[in-house]
Amino acid sequence: MFEPVIGLEVHAQLKTKTKIFCGCSTKFGEPPNANTCPVCTGMPGVLPVLNKKAVDLAIKTALATNSKIARQSRFDRKNYFYPDLPKGYQISQYAYPIAEHGFLDIENKRIGITRIHMEEDAGKLTHDPARGKSLVDLNRTGIPLVEIVSEPDIRSAKEAGQYLKKLHQILKYTDVCDANMEKGQFRCDANISLRIKGTEKFGIRAEIKNLNSFKNVEKAINYEIERQAYILEEGGEVIQETRLWDPVKNKTNSMRGKENAHDYRYFPDPDLVPLIVDDQWIDEIKKTLPELPDAKQTRFVTDYNIPEYDARVLTSSKKLADFFEETTKDLKDKKQASNWIMTTVLGMLNTKGVDIESSPVSAPSLAELLKLLENSTINIKGAKTIFEEMVETGKSPEEIVKDKNLEQVSDQSELENIVIEIINKNPKEVEAYKNGKTKLFSFFMGQVMRETKGKADPKIITEIIKTKLQDDN
Repeated sequence: MFEPVIGLEVHAQLKTKTKIFCGCSTKFGEPPNANTCPVCTGMPGVLPVLNKKAVDLAIKTALATNSKIARQSRFDRKNYFYPDLPKGYQISQYAYPIAEHGFLDIENKRIGITRIHMEEDAGKLTHDPARGKSLVDLNRTGIPLVEIVSEPDIRSAKEAGQYLKKLHQILKYTDVCDANMEKGQFRCDANISLRIKGTEKFGIRAEIKNLNSFKNVEKAINYEIERQAYILEEGGEVIQETRLWDPVKNKTNSMRGKENAHDYRYFPDPDLVPLIVDDQWIDEIKKTLPELPDAKQTRFVTDYNIPEYDARVLTSSKKLADFFEETTKDLKDKKQASNWIMTTVLGMLNTKGVDIESSPVSAPSLAELLKLLENSTINIKGAKTIFEEMVETGKSPEEIVKDKNLEQVSDQSELENIVIEIINKNPKEVEAYKNGKTKLFSFFMGQVMRETKGKADPKIITEIIKTKLQDDN
């Protein structure tokens, strides 16, 4: 009956060393109010100076999201009063943003991007209910942000999650933003309304503020859809308001009535001149763009002949994609490398709670291990043993092969003698195999592996066992 209409506003902290309008550090985790100065604390008479690096990164964001960059944009003052906003206004872009009319593709759908604008971040409040106090930390005040506003093209919580993950991935790929959601470097406001299916007119929307995990975004949107549907089905009216997500109770709560643009009394900031971006500046930034995820995924399928699923996993982060390419550089079997990275390597990283950059096994070391497999120097069982040892000791594969005597037994005559001896020792099993119990083949394989301490080449002994059991008929 009802159709959700969802738009997302994403705030991403730009990866600069200093703030957008002053020279204070943007380093995270410093003591409260350590990274502040008269400019970012809003002292009388100070003047803001725009950080060029922040503009570079905003242009880069626009290019990576297929957005049209404005040749002239402007900074405005957004007036509101809050304890973590020392000037009493936020410097933002309203009437003339730096970019508009972009898009991102998710699965089989395109989500439009209305606008991208630059602004400064506010500070952070810490509430202490036990003492009845709230503390303000202005270190974050003035850190440069881009706000990326989607068109209301999203129709489900699942689509919202896909869009956010794609945007997060692109910002990380381009090195525009570290996008650590726990540190507030990538956060989202979701606007949700319902309308009768088949109609064009939008319903009354509610905004959910400051969602900082993909899981919470989807949960909050699903809850809000159910809440609004219940109100409408009961004949009530949805109120335009700002709400907060409570992850403990899994529900949204009203925070305040939703403001409109006129409530902020925007006007051009008199201390900042219009921002002019020419073609030369845009071309310079274009040269710094890396291969983006979609293009890389397509190339992986074509160049490495791996399935689309593998390519999607391996390009989920730029560092993981680089790890795969470095590993496979001199390997023939690209698919085997893909399997090892997606299962063994990622499984190990998940267990240790680290990312690919902190992997105890480097790409060259993994390549060395897989080369031993390709050359039949070791078998798959030995490879897994070696990998575990590499993780724990940091030794090279060749060192471990020598230390543990894991070199594969591939001598044809030696393996034939072992197989003949096992067949002679197990006449009942041989007879049962001949009478149709073909599952006993694994019994003979197991016996050979036990005799060789797991070092026999599985391909060679498979052929020998088949031949000897047939010869014995």
